[in-house]
Amino acid sequence: MRKSVILLLLLAIGIRSLSQIGGTHTYDFLNLINSARVASFGGDVIAINDNDFNLVFHNPALLIPEMNHDMVINYVNYFTDINYGYAAYGTKIKDYGIFSGGIQYINYGEFIAADERGLVTGEFKAAEYAINLVYSRSIDSSFRAGVNVKPIISTLEKYTSLGIATDLGVVYNKPRSLFTAALVIKNIGTQLKRYTNSKESLPFNIQLGISQKLKHAPLLFSVTFDHLEKWDLTYDKPVEETELSPIGEENTESTIDKISDQFMRHIILGIEFSPVNNFYVRAGYNYRRRKEMLIESKTSTIGFSWGFGVKISKFHLSYGRATYHLAGASNHFSVSTNFDSFRKNL
Repeated sequence: MRKSVILLLLLAIGIRSLSQIGGTHTYDFLNLINSARVASFGGDVIAINDNDFNLVFHNPALLIPEMNHDMVINYVNYFTDINYGYAAYGTKIKDYGIFSGGIQYINYGEFIAADERGLVTGEFKAAEYAINLVYSRSIDSSFRAGVNVKPIISTLEKYTSLGIATDLGVVYNKPRSLFTAALVIKNIGTQLKRYTNSKESLPFNIQLGISQKLKHAPLLFSVTFDHLEKWDLTYDKPVEETELSPIGEENTESTIDKISDQFMRHIILGIEFSPVNNFYVRAGYNYRRRKEMLIESKTSTIGFSWGFGVKISKFHLSYGRATYHLAGASNHFSVSTNFDSFRKNL
């Protein structure tokens, strides 16, 4: 569907507001959630160590030798005809270890170009891409480290920008206790070629995550602490009439309420339930997403997410749905497999 230039600008602002505080960075598509499982958990998941190749996108330290010849394909039906996705493949290289290569993309679609007088002059497209080159290795029996190098290309109408970003991750895993902890530093990098003369920063992010699987129940819990590099993730907004007291004074929060609100904006909660083998039900809650996108007059399920996964033959299929605002929700689809499983039957 054709759209106007104004709509493109509005969509760009909207995506940035979902991904990064204030929309003050470039290449914010790097923060979009691709995996259906991760979307179901409410957002970024960096500390689940159960051989899920999709999670390598969020933490390069989760790449393990067992993922040799793994492949994942993700597709997301986003808002207003925007779609994006991610595909990756893992392989072991003798004497060097385990690597993976992937590509992340977002397609904004076709737009009508017009001059300052409103006269149509043609059409243009907008899209962004990032290559993911991942390597990891064990430090000892409990720790593993990984790195993801991401060359970036962004084309918005006649403007083109090139960049480079790097993710660094560390995982601590205790298989006997079914506990995992992780630390990830995301999007360390810079623009190599700017859109204009102004240089923009990348969406830098520091995350800490933990997960715990129960020994005697089919439950997995996940907690991700997001944007640890910045304490206050709130932003100023115009005071609405509903926020005013009867005498016209602005309502104020107590210090405890304010601190609690700022703390919870860093928290993403997720749970996975597996009632039978090879079938999973997932749910998540993203407090910051709810606070930023909520309309007080109609709260709905903004900030909540859910999904399910199933293994059929040699394929893992997953679906996730995350509610961002009253305009709708994002739908995530994931397919993964291991090519070695096909060779074993030959």
